[in-house]
Amino acid sequence: MERAMKTHLKIPKMVAANFLSMLLLMDMIVSGFRFGSGVDIGLTMDYYLMSCPFAEQIVKNNVNRALQADPTLAAGLIRMHFHDCFIEGCDASVLLDSTKDNTAEKDSPANLSLRGYEVIDTAKDELEAQCPGVVSCADILAMAARDAVFWSGGPVYDIPKGRKDGRRSKIQDTINLPSPAFNASELIRMFGQHGFTAQEMVALSGAHTLGVARCSSFKPRVTAADTTADSDFLKTLSRTCSRGDNAEQAFDETRNSFDNLYYNTLLRRAGLLFSDQALFVSPRTRNIVNGYAQNQAMFFFDFQQAMVKMSALDPKDASKGEVREDCRRIN
Repeated sequence: MERAMKTHLKIPKMVAANFLSMLLLMDMIVSGFRFGSGVDIGLTMDYYLMSCPFAEQIVKNNVNRALQADPTLAAGLIRMHFHDCFIEGCDASVLLDSTKDNTAEKDSPANLSLRGYEVIDTAKDELEAQCPGVVSCADILAMAARDAVFWSGGPVYDIPKGRKDGRRSKIQDTINLPSPAFNASELIRMFGQHGFTAQEMVALSGAHTLGVARCSSFKPRVTAADTTADSDFLKTLSRTCSRGDNAEQAFDETRNSFDNLYYNTLLRRAGLLFSDQALFVSPRTRNIVNGYAQNQAMFFFDFQQAMVKMSALDPKDASKGEVREDCRRIN
């Protein structure tokens, strides 16, 4: 009896110890590679603690208000952050307007479906009133994407701050964005150029659990009778495209909810873009898709780590960037 009581008393201690270890691990993960490249380039979690302590809350409040009015903006904010970081690093270049002498990234065909610019503008206006010249547009965009993920039901994570805004935004640079016609090998190669593994690429692709694509992005699958797609699904896409190139089709059945349903559509051969379905077609990525389709927690875990890593892609420092007064134009 005495031995049993001692054993019984040890169990809660073991559970508590394991729980504490898990909390410490999660703190390192959610903190976003605290000991990684972010520190080396001046990005820190508490970057605005003294200079603009309410910066994060102001961004979050603006994102929440906007998404309550229009939940579809979540997908736009997340993709805007992705399209920003893959061109010249995370420097808000995608937010710059075109001028008479330059056509900017946002006017590229690859970016015409991006939405949510006004959310960034509103947050920036409020931040300039509170802390003029302090919070960069690049940081606002990164925080807004993070908050959009959480608002839509996705994982919570934090990101380091301190990015500066770039001064270059050219339409020709958007050739470096992944094409919806890419196969898995091409996606692995392009993401690999930015330091991502195949697993991280598949995890980031899961952002397609939100939002829609236009017919112009998937019409070639219909006209070529793509053999990687389910025949009934191709008929659905054909009906969508009968309404024109701007007609929209959701990536999955829960277009405004962040979940793992995207991966389950790939198992049913109903991936919207060729580049989506390619993740299941390729033996190099199929097992990753299967894993995420079966285990949403694992997808969330990998996604948050990949997003933190992406948010730290080639940020500008003070010598190469600035803090814009207006996110749509350089100072």
